[in-house]
Amino acid sequence: MSALDPQITQQLAEDLPPEVFVTVLRTFEADLARLARQIRAAAEGGDLEGYRRGAHGLAGAAGAIGARELEALCREAMRPLPSLCPADLLPRLDVAASEALRELAALLSPPLP
Repeated sequence: MSALDPQITQQLAEDLPPEVFVTVLRTFEADLARLARQIRAAAEGGDLEGYRRGAHGLAGAAGAIGARELEALCREAMRPLPSLCPADLLPRLDVAASEALRELAALLSPPLP
């Protein structure tokens, strides 16, 4: 399974000028790093509301670029009674985020001649 929905990334690539597409992907990278730190810090500090706020922000960003697994995990974190506690969910979020970043890096790399 791909970390990024190829239909969404292809649609973005087709609809946006190349420089805007790259900006969208780079913005997601920055948002992902910032929001992942926020989610982890809130979870470690017992701040459930901050944890949910960070998950909400990341779910929206992930959905916009087609990172479906990451979006689904964030939506789970936002639930009033999530099936996974933060200690169980955070490692899965880390994996999904890493996979999305790996695929983003491939999209941003110039193709080999």
